[in-house]
Amino acid sequence: MTVASMTGYARAQGGDSQVSWVWEAKSVNGRGLELRCRLPSGHDSLEPAAREAAQKRLKRGNIQFSLNVTRVTEAPAVRVNADLLGQVIRLIEDMGPRHPVIAQARWDGLLAIRGVLEPMEAEETDAEAVRQAREGAMRATLEQVIESLAAMRLSEGARIAAVLRTQLDEVAALAARAGACAVLRPEAVKERLRAQVAAVLEAAPALSEERVAQEVALIAVKADVREELDRLAAHVAAARELLEAGGAVGRKLDFLAQEFNREANTLCSKSSDVDLTRIGLDLKAVIDQFREQVQNIE
Repeated sequence: MTVASMTGYARAQGGDSQVSWVWEAKSVNGRGLELRCRLPSGHDSLEPAAREAAQKRLKRGNIQFSLNVTRVTEAPAVRVNADLLGQVIRLIEDMGPRHPVIAQARWDGLLAIRGVLEPMEAEETDAEAVRQAREGAMRATLEQVIESLAAMRLSEGARIAAVLRTQLDEVAALAARAGACAVLRPEAVKERLRAQVAAVLEAAPALSEERVAQEVALIAVKADVREELDRLAAHVAAARELLEAGGAVGRKLDFLAQEFNREANTLCSKSSDVDLTRIGLDLKAVIDQFREQVQNIE
């Protein structure tokens, strides 16, 4: 299973003998799932279908569906004005015997008389069965556009996941470099601790043993960044597991990004070494890039 991006676009079209239509779906980042529909007049009944279908496939993102319907250009449907045609035929029957030299009327001539054939209004041609069939076809096209949107979001999500894995590798490598810094070697830590304790005693020789013990503990805690490095390693492992599991993991990855940043900040604040500080700053830069990418994950 893979993760999905919250950004995407899809388009699908359909039609029948009278109208054609185009569905479009656009998706951008969002805290939750927000759906908006732009439908032409007379097609409001499709909105619940759009919402239901989208909620089945998508978990997060601001998504807008739009439907554009165009009537197909063709010869308009017509009907016979039976009353007028009947009047014309009766008139011919009455006048025919009195004008034998006039040729008998033909159907093409009768139908050419203005008003005998009338164009039908569009709504008259759209019988209930036709409208229902058309709405069903529009829903099928809607399903297509949602499937296409979901596929595009998955494709984009796979690309982002690859970037995130690379960034996690960088975090792990920087944490390993930090752990290997000379300043964190046991003998270096002991020597720095000894010097700091001596400085404290020189500045305040009258301190009690209890107070000295407290100061030593504070100095030791500040000098030790192993806990931060261990937590960074644990967060890297957790993020990798989430990416492997896939699904809607964006919120969890965002939380981990905040934890990454917290550990990097603490490492920098504790650092008394130039090399370690540089590594901490590099960590913060990679973590910021990681969090930016995570904002696009569903």
